[in-house]
Amino acid sequence: MLTNTTFNVKYLAIILLSCFAIVSCEETTQKTTSTPIKESTPQKIYPKGMNAVFEAHGGIDQWNDMKSLVFTMEKETGDETHTAQLSSRKMHIKTPNFQIGSNGKQVWLAQDSTYYPPNRARFYHNLMFYFYAMPFVLGDDGIVYSEADPLTVGDQTYPGTKISFNSGVGDAPDDEYILYRNKESGQMEWLAYTVTYGKNEKSDRFSFIKYDQWQEVNGLILPKVLQWYTVEDGVPTHARNARVFKDVAITTNEAPTALFDKPEKGTFVD
Repeated sequence: MLTNTTFNVKYLAIILLSCFAIVSCEETTQKTTSTPIKESTPQKIYPKGMNAVFEAHGGIDQWNDMKSLVFTMEKETGDETHTAQLSSRKMHIKTPNFQIGSNGKQVWLAQDSTYYPPNRARFYHNLMFYFYAMPFVLGDDGIVYSEADPLTVGDQTYPGTKISFNSGVGDAPDDEYILYRNKESGQMEWLAYTVTYGKNEKSDRFSFIKYDQWQEVNGLILPKVLQWYTVEDGVPTHARNARVFKDVAITTNEAPTALFDKPEKGTFVD
């Protein structure tokens, strides 16, 4: 037969054990909820050769921090000012005779006459931006990298990285590029490229641009002159037309959104 004392002791023990369990559960819950798991964005991995090129030009991270790029290209018919919103790749080209823009979905053309052919506006709206923003645009998503045979011009040999695109990437996913770099400095020296826009098939005809004049802008090494070359037997031989770039600005500030909207007198060309 249990005495009152024995019952009280056992009852007290049960109460203490219950309190201890409740406190332990609360502490466990507090510890679990007070240390949430932080998700991290995986670092994109590039081939060794591309990493060397990006590093020689100021770093892909520095490029990714930038929001807008503006440059003016000297032309015989009047200077062209190109503005790009880097995150969305919205574009705007202003010239004395016409404007071309992209709102991120559609391309438009605005002009007072029929100076610029509407059927070429979409092809041209980001063409020079893409050439100018080398090598950094070759770090975009949807790119497939492979090793290319080196290029020998005169007594110099340049290692190469071939760039192709996953299906559905951009307006011309069948385009191919080969970036050739200086094997000592890592800087970009040559670009070979094919043009397949509107053809819906691959091409084995490569054109060549020489990249050897640069300018530093906001920590990035960007082109000053692009020199196209004639090609014989798959090798660049003689310099032909060149494009000179000035008034370059690349910043962490977004360009005004209205710049990329179709003006009242403009027409969509898609």
